[in-house]
Amino acid sequence: MSDKKRRILVISDAWTPQINGVVRTYEHLGKEIRKLGHDFRVVGPSDFPLLMPMPGYREIELALFPYRHMARLIAEYDPTTIHIATEGPLGWAGRRYCRKRNIPFTTAYHTQFPDYIAKRTARYLPFLHRPVKMMATSWLRCFHEPSAGIITTTLSLNEELKQKKYTSPLYALDRGVDHDTFYPAETALFRDAEKPIALYVGRIAIEKNLEDFLLMHWAGTKIVVGDGPSLKRLQKKYPGIIFTGKKTGRDLADHYRSAHVFVFPSRTDTFGIVLAEALACGLPIAAYDVTGPRDIVTESFLGVLHDDNLSQAAHRALELTDYANMRAAHARERYAWDVIARQFLDILDITKT
Repeated sequence: MSDKKRRILVISDAWTPQINGVVRTYEHLGKEIRKLGHDFRVVGPSDFPLLMPMPGYREIELALFPYRHMARLIAEYDPTTIHIATEGPLGWAGRRYCRKRNIPFTTAYHTQFPDYIAKRTARYLPFLHRPVKMMATSWLRCFHEPSAGIITTTLSLNEELKQKKYTSPLYALDRGVDHDTFYPAETALFRDAEKPIALYVGRIAIEKNLEDFLLMHWAGTKIVVGDGPSLKRLQKKYPGIIFTGKKTGRDLADHYRSAHVFVFPSRTDTFGIVLAEALACGLPIAAYDVTGPRDIVTESFLGVLHDDNLSQAAHRALELTDYANMRAAHARERYAWDVIARQFLDILDITKT
């Protein structure tokens, strides 16, 4: 890694006040990279004058006609490195700026947008699932094609992208955990709830496949932490489930620490920072054997994966409660933001040569 001071510009359609894996990733990377003496700036939707709510996600705002303002922001900052984090309007504007000026840039593949878009379309027009997914896959491949390097989340995701004929170099980068916040401890939450407690943390949206968790056989209590466009509908449909709403920081960590197993029903997440947070708090994981969970649950004491039976995975994961300290130690060793930030800088160096 070069010691020369950098001015790193990240272009992201997902940024504060949103709360999601993309935002949290660059918040932590920025904090650690600044500690190393570099400048780090994120250009997000709030930097642009014309915004509109994203259909289906009113809490997410998209910039309208961003190119000219984007060009001005980039020129003023004069970055040594440009990294495009998302494939939305800002990502396309940054891509256009770099291509017009023959400036190398890296991109990130954080989200399986083809699956998300196809799921949302199929909810109303099921026959369009396959063609919409194919079109979205082609669109994303086109976006990333001129990238000097695509920063992904896991090695299994890299294999998926190779099979989908992505040609740019692929670099897997883990995500980290704030270990000052997420660690095993006794808590007082949900003491009156029927045990055992199964926990889900994340967005409440159709692409998270949350109803597999809500419907699975479970003799104890199910708790859902998070917010999203499906929250009100699912609250009405499943009155026996505890929906807490959005939680952050120590409050969120206490919810992890109050559960007996963490259940992750998504089949489309590329990583799942919540999985690493759960391990850091000592929770075993129950999930499907898909990209993301299979890259994180790599040892038997970390949790249980199953091809198609989430309930079976959750009940088997309950048998691992005695290994809480081993899970926390594993998370401290593997998911450290300072190490990951240095790896990020190394990838930026490689892609500039």
